[in-house]
Amino acid sequence: MNLQFIVDAIGTGALYSLMTLGLALVFSVMGLMNFAYGQLVMIGGFSIILLRSQPWWLLILGTILIVVFVSLLMERLAFRPVRNATAMTMLVTSFALAQFLQQLARVAFGANPKPLEQFSELSVQYEVAGLIISRQVILTLVTTTLVLIGLALLLRKTNIGIQLRASTEDVGMAALVGIKSNRVIAAAFVISGTIAAIVAILFFATRTNVSWSSGESIVLIAFVGAVIGGLGSMVGAALGGFLMGFVYTMLNALLPMELRVFADAFLYTLVIVVLLIRPGGLIAAKGVRV
Repeated sequence: MNLQFIVDAIGTGALYSLMTLGLALVFSVMGLMNFAYGQLVMIGGFSIILLRSQPWWLLILGTILIVVFVSLLMERLAFRPVRNATAMTMLVTSFALAQFLQQLARVAFGANPKPLEQFSELSVQYEVAGLIISRQVILTLVTTTLVLIGLALLLRKTNIGIQLRASTEDVGMAALVGIKSNRVIAAAFVISGTIAAIVAILFFATRTNVSWSSGESIVLIAFVGAVIGGLGSMVGAALGGFLMGFVYTMLNALLPMELRVFADAFLYTLVIVVLLIRPGGLIAAKGVRV
């Protein structure tokens, strides 16, 4: 097997792992599968277009602030009013919100994809032991590692992180011991929005355009990654997302040319097999089944 394929697959897996984490965090705290999460990444893509002429640090900061602001608006205006409703009501709300943001982007930016100037700095490639590694892959691996470490430290070493962990175990009991659910859930949306913005920067760094529908494939990847990893498990989400990206890249690299159009079909067949063997995912949280 060509080691170059494995390097590329690891880079894609790391990016997919990040995609999945942002979705899984909100689910862990609220039990809400936020299907508007992909639209946060899409908004991040359009933010990059608006801020592309700015210095790189301002582009990154501005993109994060815009996406986090929209994420907080989601929580405050769409999800908080239905928080005590049924799970189906919250699910329908997330679908409706996703469609609303899609159509809003379509009206604001047009139906045709907007060209995106590539970050030429990230296309630089290095040769290491005969392997070609781009700056984009290196940045993705480093960023994913830092986000995972930072999230682990935040959840274990800070007051809001401990409250988040308590809420993921039992949000009702957490409220009984004085943890303010509004604050904790808002914090989850801030973190989720920050991750979505980082995903947007890494994902669109090598893309040529952004479309109002760009978020659809992203939320599907995040959802399936969370499901196969284990709903309610942050470690499972990261693992599931990584496996999605790794396997997908390897399928595209190893399948005969005439079969590569079926790469998605092969991937989701593997997902079904995993769920048949482990219905709760690879690392299932207590009481969670798919």
